[in-house]
Amino acid sequence: MRNLTAWIVATLLAWGVPAHAQSQPVVVELFTSQGCSSCPPADKFMHELAARDDVIALALHVDYWDYIGWKDKFASPRNTARQKAYAVAAGRRSVYTPQMIIDGGDHVVGNHPMDVAELVRAHSERPRSVSLSVTRLGNDRMRIELAPRGAVSGPMMVHLVRYRPEETVDITRGENAGKRISYANIVSEWTVLGEWDGAAPLRIEADIPGKMPTVVLVQKKGPGLIEAAARLR
Repeated sequence: MRNLTAWIVATLLAWGVPAHAQSQPVVVELFTSQGCSSCPPADKFMHELAARDDVIALALHVDYWDYIGWKDKFASPRNTARQKAYAVAAGRRSVYTPQMIIDGGDHVVGNHPMDVAELVRAHSERPRSVSLSVTRLGNDRMRIELAPRGAVSGPMMVHLVRYRPEETVDITRGENAGKRISYANIVSEWTVLGEWDGAAPLRIEADIPGKMPTVVLVQKKGPGLIEAAARLR
């Protein structure tokens, strides 16, 4: 929690201007852990990101800090595997928390809000090769429609992600012992719907039982850049 005042000022400077309407939200993935003492500022920042219409914020809790005294109730080996896949794709040998990955392409320390703000702005202006629309059909189903915008390079993976908007945890052991921390947009389900070559439009349907918000990501295989994203709240 060191330099918390500076962190708050930086956040206000970075995000104080109202966002323009965006046809394509920018995806921010936070890799975090309840057992990481450096993570609470990034977890706090996620609430601000989660409130924005031009950002899809997803918190992926990893399990590799569970051994140091506190088991993260939201952690999943799947999240750890995704972070490691990003590291391999970027030519890096290690992973860390808190880490944010912006639109699948840029890696940044998760408690550096000014850096995150600059990358979000840059990706909001990036041309997209895919158009995406999602529709709630009723009966706990949704329709996903993809279409290429010009040439699409390489195969794309279509992901369906579901998250819990907010939960608060009292941590009694480990590096954050004694803290009550509120977490935003906690990923609880992640399904790969399939691979798309981008050669022709694609329409698929998927089950979305329950009331959790749902996100669809269209991402270059690798994992690479996220070319399209949409959500149903």
